[in-house]
Amino acid sequence: MDRSTAGIRGKYARSGNEYHQPDNHAASSRHGQYRQGTVRRRVHSSRTTPGRNESCHSYDARSSQYLQCRSVHPAPDFNALIKQEIMDDLLKKSDRFGYRYDGRNHGQYASSIKKYALAVKRPLNRAEQSQLLRLLQHFTAVRSWNWLSLSTTLHSLTSAGVFTTYRPMDERVRLTQANILSTLFDAIIFKCHQTSEARYIDTQGITNLLWAMAKMVDLGQDQTPELKQAVAALLSLVNARKTNFNPQEVANLLWAMAKLADKGQKQTPGLKEALATLLPHVNAQKANFKPQEIANILWAMAKLVDGGQQQTPALKQALAALLPHINASKDNFKPRDIAILLWAMAKLVDNGHKQTPELNEALAALLPHVNALKDQFDAQGIANLVWAMAKLVDNGQEWTPELEEALAALLPRVNARKANFTQQEIANLLWAMAKLVNNGLERTPEFKMTVVALLPLVSAHKDQFIPQHIANLLWAIAKLVDNEQERTPALNKAVVVLFPQVSAQRDQFIPQHIVNLLWAMAKLVDNEQERTPGLGEAVIALLPLVNAQKANFKTQEMVNLMWSIAKLVDNGQKRTPELNKAVAALLPRVNVQKDYFTAHSIANLLWALAKLMDNGQDMTSVLKDAVAALLPHVNAQKANFKPQGIANLLWALAKLVDNGQERSSEFNEVVAALLPLVNAQKANFNPQAIANLLWAMAKLVEHGQEQTPEFNKAVAVLLLLVNTQKDQFTPQHIANLLWAMAKLGEFVELNVAMATFEPLVHRISKNPHVSLKAILMSLWGVMVCCARLFLVSNANKNNVFEKHMDDLFTRLKNTSPDNDEDKRVIAMAASWLGRPCPVTPHYRIVVSQPQTGFREQLQSRIPSLKIEEEKCLNSLPPVDLLLPDYNMVIEIQGPTHYVSGDFNTRNGSTLLKIALLQKSGFEVIEIPVNQLWNLDSMKLCIDRIKTRVDIRAQGHGSVSIT
Repeated sequence: MDRSTAGIRGKYARSGNEYHQPDNHAASSRHGQYRQGTVRRRVHSSRTTPGRNESCHSYDARSSQYLQCRSVHPAPDFNALIKQEIMDDLLKKSDRFGYRYDGRNHGQYASSIKKYALAVKRPLNRAEQSQLLRLLQHFTAVRSWNWLSLSTTLHSLTSAGVFTTYRPMDERVRLTQANILSTLFDAIIFKCHQTSEARYIDTQGITNLLWAMAKMVDLGQDQTPELKQAVAALLSLVNARKTNFNPQEVANLLWAMAKLADKGQKQTPGLKEALATLLPHVNAQKANFKPQEIANILWAMAKLVDGGQQQTPALKQALAALLPHINASKDNFKPRDIAILLWAMAKLVDNGHKQTPELNEALAALLPHVNALKDQFDAQGIANLVWAMAKLVDNGQEWTPELEEALAALLPRVNARKANFTQQEIANLLWAMAKLVNNGLERTPEFKMTVVALLPLVSAHKDQFIPQHIANLLWAIAKLVDNEQERTPALNKAVVVLFPQVSAQRDQFIPQHIVNLLWAMAKLVDNEQERTPGLGEAVIALLPLVNAQKANFKTQEMVNLMWSIAKLVDNGQKRTPELNKAVAALLPRVNVQKDYFTAHSIANLLWALAKLMDNGQDMTSVLKDAVAALLPHVNAQKANFKPQGIANLLWALAKLVDNGQERSSEFNEVVAALLPLVNAQKANFNPQAIANLLWAMAKLVEHGQEQTPEFNKAVAVLLLLVNTQKDQFTPQHIANLLWAMAKLGEFVELNVAMATFEPLVHRISKNPHVSLKAILMSLWGVMVCCARLFLVSNANKNNVFEKHMDDLFTRLKNTSPDNDEDKRVIAMAASWLGRPCPVTPHYRIVVSQPQTGFREQLQSRIPSLKIEEEKCLNSLPPVDLLLPDYNMVIEIQGPTHYVSGDFNTRNGSTLLKIALLQKSGFEVIEIPVNQLWNLDSMKLCIDRIKTRVDIRAQGHGSVSIT
């Protein structure tokens, strides 16, 4: 979230270590060997004398050892810095004094380069750097240089941008940079290890050198072994000089260590020790830090913590000491400081720091300044501020008026600065927009304009995004779409250009990226994103990585992966070997991590497992183990489920049992635990949740759910909610509701059913954009409704529902479904409406033992009676027993024909079959199977049938033998 300029006052910070040696003092001799280079070595016998005292040689102030005046004063003219005679003069000095040369002239020249950068208020540009480095090919540091020369040279050249890495890099420039740095690092390491040099090593030099090394790494230099050795040597000196650092040095050292760690420096014992040395200084010197130093220290602590640094008591104390000073200095922070502080606080909170009163006060003190200084923030500051606000809100920060005003002030600046954002800032801004709207930010015109301004930048920079950017961008776009972002051409183009980048950079994604990308693709597909070839290829590229990285996914990441894969499959993703391997790799992790799942995770996992099974996943032993591992945790965490979680869980349980899941005691306990929550949360269910819950109730009943008081309350509550929110249901929701109410049959009172049905049926009949699945489900539900009216002699029989049935049937014209169940629905509708049947339904013939026994007994009692078994009439479902001579049908009704198997409350399927048979002219006799469990009751049933046959009843009706 930061850029390289964060941490030191301005872009071209002064070292505070300018030369103050009088020019009439000689260079001092030093021990140690010279590097081979353009500085020619002279042999002096005294050089090798151990422990030799430093000697001071006097030279005239006008001595040729010192550079001409033009080379050491600020040079507004760059050409004055790159004259060959300057380098020739430096070489002469080093050559003349040999091992006694202390490097002061090189340091003065380096300082003059920095002064030029300060004068022009920018670092060297690419052309200037190239010209200068052509001159510096023979610029070589040696071990005889004193500490001041080394620290000034490295700091000055780094500050001026001499070591900045421009891409692409000219090989000559790269080699010259490497050679200069190599000699400087070698000399610095040598000095750090010389005990005789200890008195000359000052805290300012240590600070400047570590700052310079952090800065050059931030500007693109590699962390070479020599640089790492130099850093390690300097860190050891931090601990040795721990009592001598002033506030500015403490701030700069912490910034440097954080920056090095952020760029790959390992948290070695030396770095940890140096950090432990410095943190108490923050508390001790808290009153002496300048505003920028406060910002830099807080930034450093946030960066270190984000990189894995433990929040030790010392770090917490340092942070607690600084926060009140933010409030005290609030009027003195510059725009850049404010952006850094808010970013740092957001990052600390995101890494587990509590939102203490001190932190909240600091935040409240800074937010009004965002509005006041809104026109002074640069592109980086705007991006960091918006990101920080999004991250704070995502971690529980309340939407205070100050926060809303600050954000409102920044959003127009995004559009104004859009041409200046880097790739990282584009990614961070879109991520922030998505997070903010997901956490309740209103989609104001300013918000929409900001998103509109950012989306084309994605396409413009498509080839420059790193893996993290790609993952964050696709996640953000998916989240925005999930929150009703309009699918503009710019948005669609952004998605399309990012998909190939996923495939191209697949080997560079870390586990979190893999998770976010698959989640984003699942969300985009679920929100009707066209399945472009790029999307399919991107999914295929990512799936093998799930298996390869399976041991590295965190608990929540594993949950999100399961959800994403299930959602992709549900939206048409083929179950390829790679997908199956990914699922197989993740399933065992459910059992392993079962004790760490949150309530939300449990709901999503069971939903995913149910959805996978509903789309062809085998009920393997590993999947059974996963379900079995999760069920007890549903009961344990029942108080923590949100309304959507409750709806997803009951839907998942219904789907699982519908696909073969055993109704174990644990399963039943979970259902029993969830049902009271439906009533408790009734005011919080959205339309989708209501539709899913009622569908789940009907499906559970179909598989033996008892009519407990909790179940009855839950259904009653949901039916009321259907009427309350009837205008908000989508066509698929309406289809699910019609199917569920129809399935519950006589469990729902006829008047309630009709009053609920009519507005829903009217809406779906008038909607031209309804899926085939929804039409078929609705058609079946309307048929059951008509059947109930048909079977009740005193019902107000009107043709309203039949007209709706006719309309839905007509919309199926030229439809040839492959699914047998869909064919049966069409056949039954054709029969009811008296239309030719356009399909040939297939019915599974199942002859139950009670049916066989009853047929045998009936035949033995009436030998002359013609009985046909499992006969299909008019493309309708087969009847159990047909007495063709009497146009009579006998249905042996097992428990599956009744709601909860109570042998009293007929379900929708049973009611529809009976009504269709009666409408076709058949008399239907229903015999509950519990009436056939002993010979006496069976004899009574047969006697009643014999009576009906003997009297040859005229007309047809339905007779229930009870």
